[in-house]
Amino acid sequence: MRALFKLVLLCGIIVNIKTYAQTQNEESNVKVAINLLFDGMRNRDTTMIRNAFAERPIMQTISRGEVKTERVDDFIKSIAKPFPEKFDERITFDKILIDANLASVWTSYKFYIGEKFSHCGVNSFQLLKTDKGWKIIYIIDTRRKDNCN
Repeated sequence: MRALFKLVLLCGIIVNIKTYAQTQNEESNVKVAINLLFDGMRNRDTTMIRNAFAERPIMQTISRGEVKTERVDDFIKSIAKPFPEKFDERITFDKILIDANLASVWTSYKFYIGEKFSHCGVNSFQLLKTDKGWKIIYIIDTRRKDNCN
């Protein structure tokens, strides 16, 4: 009986380790998809930015109590415009939740134009796992200039 208990316990540990490893791998893949967006912004690489998104994504911003919707194509065009300073959104991955082909990610951020601080807030991402990897289907963010520790 004791040997059976040890065998069941060992099997449970192995399954948990395997599940943990798979979850960590998926979380890493989700981070890659999100970082693709911000690396594209910093480098003004519209192809990189486009590849971060799924088809028909939604972008929204909450500012001063209003929700504003922006077309991703317009966002990409604005990034492509010549500008003397680099757009640098520095994010921290606060929470990643994954269920099957859906990921929900919360990131806090500080936004810089060149080395000058502009604003801060949080991003909330929804991602879809496709045959081409994780793709962003929805982003909503907040923007503020205070409480940006």
